[in-house]
Amino acid sequence: MELSVKSFKLISTLEAISFLVLLGIAMPLKYIWHMPEMVQVVGMAHGVLFVLYVGGALYMYKKLKWSISDLFIVVMCSVLPFGPFYVERKYL
Repeated sequence: MELSVKSFKLISTLEAISFLVLLGIAMPLKYIWHMPEMVQVVGMAHGVLFVLYVGGALYMYKKLKWSISDLFIVVMCSVLPFGPFYVERKYL
């Protein structure tokens, strides 16, 4: 299966949004208002998107001939709340 840059951008955007929703909405609901249900749903979606993002980054590393340091930065950006948006602008 061929992963296009456009598809990786979509995965990147969805991963970033899911992380922001998890941190900004679901976690406060869980710890302030004792409503853990959203963390379960958003956390699972974010986990799946995170795995797709890292796998897509490895694929893009080969396809776009990134250096190993570029790959490292792209993967590290996946653990920063707005990191994937930076990746889209700088590397894609």
